[in-house]
Amino acid sequence: MQTQQTVAIVGAGPAGLMAAEVIRAAGHRVEVYDAKPSACRKFLLAGIGGMNITHSEPYPQFIQRYYEKAQWLDRALSQFDADALRQWVHELGIDTFVGSSGRVFPLEMKAAPLLRSWLKRLRESGVNFHMKHRLVGMDKQVLEFEHAGARVSVEADAIVLAMGGASWPRLGSDGAWQSMLSAAGVITHPLQSANCGFLCQWSVHLQQRHAGSPLKNIAFHFTTTEGVEVARKGECILSHYGMEGSLIYGFSKYLRDAINQLGHARLQIDLLPSFTAAQLIKKLLIRKKKESFSKYLKRSTGLSGVKAALLYECFDKQQLQTPQQIAACIKAVPITFTEPSPIEKAISSAGGVCESSVDQRLMLNALPGVFCAGEMLDWEAPTGGYLLTACFATGRLAGQGVCHYMKASSALPT
Repeated sequence: MQTQQTVAIVGAGPAGLMAAEVIRAAGHRVEVYDAKPSACRKFLLAGIGGMNITHSEPYPQFIQRYYEKAQWLDRALSQFDADALRQWVHELGIDTFVGSSGRVFPLEMKAAPLLRSWLKRLRESGVNFHMKHRLVGMDKQVLEFEHAGARVSVEADAIVLAMGGASWPRLGSDGAWQSMLSAAGVITHPLQSANCGFLCQWSVHLQQRHAGSPLKNIAFHFTTTEGVEVARKGECILSHYGMEGSLIYGFSKYLRDAINQLGHARLQIDLLPSFTAAQLIKKLLIRKKKESFSKYLKRSTGLSGVKAALLYECFDKQQLQTPQQIAACIKAVPITFTEPSPIEKAISSAGGVCESSVDQRLMLNALPGVFCAGEMLDWEAPTGGYLLTACFATGRLAGQGVCHYMKASSALPT
């Protein structure tokens, strides 16, 4: 009779739990370890404002949201795409719906019911959980944890590492695994902020009067370091340190890459994207006598508040003399960013275990029998459900990889 093989999974987030589900379904013993007292802490926090699980756009567009890593992730995502993820959620007894933006949400807009149902199913299937176990060392298939002030050694037939990137470290993903894997010969790229705000130099006046103000119905225009023009409408928030919010998060990869190469990133903001320059010029042609510039601007274009303040911040009076000048400035407010916000404040992180460090089933080339999944891998994506979908999909692929490895290992002569 064949002895049941044991798999240790480090990280009780979506990627780790999905790997656990696949491996346990194949009949292997599964032990899940996590540094925190409970599972999926980042998943739960992300779901407080409305749990965005995935996105409903067609797959050819969906896969491109992973930038230059699209081809690499296609193996995982084509097997477990948005439709498959929704079906999996439905099997947990959670209904979903597609919002007006194409994003997919649970009917209750919460993460907790989904997680409770999933953990219940995992435990009933025989998956064992060991919380408050922080990984401090690894030697081949032997893991060393710190637990309750003591060291605990665990030996497994295979290992899945799903410890996240380095964003929101207080929830468990602190990136401490980087030095451990590098010492073992695993090639990694430094972890960097993704889906984050960016820093720039505002005047004291703008900070004091408008920090925290939303910039609604605007458009960003940016030229990447490869010369690609990127334009998108949306909204963001002017903060004390610079800008944050959904629109700038969507540009974070482009801005960060430019800063890494040039030391700064410059984009242009169209404050009134609903109007062409010609339409604005026509609106600005008539100026009443003794009318202040701010009143003239508001009456003619509707521009006031933080938008008007941003215009004054970036242009002097000499640049705002004629209707043609004013319209041109409104359509192209230049903002220079100097650095991304710290990684601990970012929604997600870029960098991690390189594509060249793993095989097609996400096993580390330098550590046979050890697999990686989720945000530990070197990929990134914008918000909108793409991050979670890839975590689930790579967790599933790593789980399948473990099952293949175990089967191949058991077939070898002893």
